[in-house]
Amino acid sequence: MNTKPLTAQEEVLALLRVEILTGSLQPGQQIVQDVLAERFGVSRVPLREALKILEGEGQVTHHPHRGYFVAELSIGDLHEVYRLRALLEREAVTAAVANITDRDLITITELAKEVRKAASTGEVLAITAANRAFHFAIFELSEMPRLIRLLRQLWDTTDVYRSVYFSSATNRERILLEHDEILDALCARNVARLVQWHDTHRDNSVSSVSAVIAR
Repeated sequence: MNTKPLTAQEEVLALLRVEILTGSLQPGQQIVQDVLAERFGVSRVPLREALKILEGEGQVTHHPHRGYFVAELSIGDLHEVYRLRALLEREAVTAAVANITDRDLITITELAKEVRKAASTGEVLAITAANRAFHFAIFELSEMPRLIRLLRQLWDTTDVYRSVYFSSATNRERILLEHDEILDALCARNVARLVQWHDTHRDNSVSSVSAVIAR
């Protein structure tokens, strides 16, 4: 299967996401475009376009005559985005249960194992990617592409918060237990339990990250 090559803008956007997610670019830090363009081996044009996308997501802010800065972590922003996620994810997982097959369950179980493997390394980037693959394998069973696009946008916006959560060994252990409960609910085709554990999973993340921001 042929994969369409990424454009320069898409490559730079992916690199910027990694820089923010891993903390190479810290909240509040100014983004020096000349330095990043040289590091990424690109002109400032795709970099500027990528920054505009991140600004639209709320991950960076632009100040006239000063430039771009990584957005500060905000409890209000965190709660707003996760509230939107809650509304959409409940719809997605509810619809997913009606469509799930035994083969889907095998795939999702394997993805849960990948999360466990990544968690054992403590590498935030690997955990984030594996965790996202696990959840979106469930969401995509809803067969609602517009809903999935909105969820992807919201998840992109909250990657930096998720990285804060995954930095804690206690939290990494918690997500594994919660993923097990989500899997059990999926296997039982139990919508109420599935929604409940997704809500618990999300709420624990919000509570933990809010406490870190408050400190």
